[in-house]
Amino acid sequence: MVRRGRENLSNVVASQIATHAKFGGVVPELAAREHLHNIVPVVRAALAEAGAAFRDLDAIAVTSGPGLAGALLVGITYAKSLAYGLGKPLIAVNHLEGHIHAVLLEQTTTRTALEPETPILALVVSGGHTHLYLADFNDTGAPGSEFGARAANAPNPGKTWHYRNVGRTVDDAAGEAFDKVAKLLGLPYPGGPWIDALAPRGNPKAVPFAFAQIKAKGNRPAAEDNPETKTLFSFSGIKTAVLRYVETHGLKPSIEARKEALMAIPGPKPADALALCDQQTLDLIASFQHAVVGDLLRKTVRAAERLGVRSLIVTGGVAANRELRARFAAEAADRNLPVAFPSLTLSTDNAAMIAAAAWPKYLAEEFAPTSLNADPSLALGG
Repeated sequence: MVRRGRENLSNVVASQIATHAKFGGVVPELAAREHLHNIVPVVRAALAEAGAAFRDLDAIAVTSGPGLAGALLVGITYAKSLAYGLGKPLIAVNHLEGHIHAVLLEQTTTRTALEPETPILALVVSGGHTHLYLADFNDTGAPGSEFGARAANAPNPGKTWHYRNVGRTVDDAAGEAFDKVAKLLGLPYPGGPWIDALAPRGNPKAVPFAFAQIKAKGNRPAAEDNPETKTLFSFSGIKTAVLRYVETHGLKPSIEARKEALMAIPGPKPADALALCDQQTLDLIASFQHAVVGDLLRKTVRAAERLGVRSLIVTGGVAANRELRARFAAEAADRNLPVAFPSLTLSTDNAAMIAAAAWPKYLAEEFAPTSLNADPSLALGG
């Protein structure tokens, strides 16, 4: 529950990690069932934590996409029911926009020196997405209108956010590569936190991973993937490179032994995995993470230079990675380029970021119709 897009009153999360971990990844049918099981108690808990009641709400915000269709439909159906029953407006929010507003939600409390009057370059990097967006806000509404009265108490009166997609992955997302490489090395799901925890124990330059030049796909318009106008990422190649390293260096027996040992430990910790990894494996993990973070950093900074932006946001689940934060912060400081990250709590998927993104839409009266449906491939911006 969020007040006026800036004050986080409550943010209750029902984790599904334990449900999906045994399968090594998210199972869509189970995800939808878990959403259905948890949505009512989670909403009640959020209201209780905020010390509020349903009558205190101004609007209901819900993710309309992108994501898993079943899980999205559970949220949309419940949100529609709440909005109708309470007589409150319903606001549809793009999941990716939510990640951007996870940072903006905390901007005032973290004292981040962002430049709100200029476009912000946002890197959204998670298990399902690796995108670059140019985020800006424009004047809307008219003075003296109902919108103008609402906007008088807004952080940015009379403004609404707009996004332009200026970068994307052509195959795997960065977080997906983390998860797949972790699974390949016998580490539990989700793999990102395990690699993050083990990488400092290895040599990041032991395995010289490299990224090939990316060419536009034949089924996409050339202008859409023009390297002069759009930054392209690719992480399927490094995942394959790790697999080849495992095969050529005979690491499969030790990987199987590590996997079985960790499965036998109730609630295994990184220290348990560390005891089961030799130095060669730790070097491989460190080199993989160093290469992925380096590619994200290099291309994001290059895009910032090309677009002439003065502020940078790095958000999404992978933004919790310690090496990524450290290297982005150091590079940004060298370039006098303000950079902001969400807190660890708001890095992963959460409801507060969706509520924060809904506030400007509420001011602009961008309400969803009763026909709102899930859009698993919903895009953000042009």
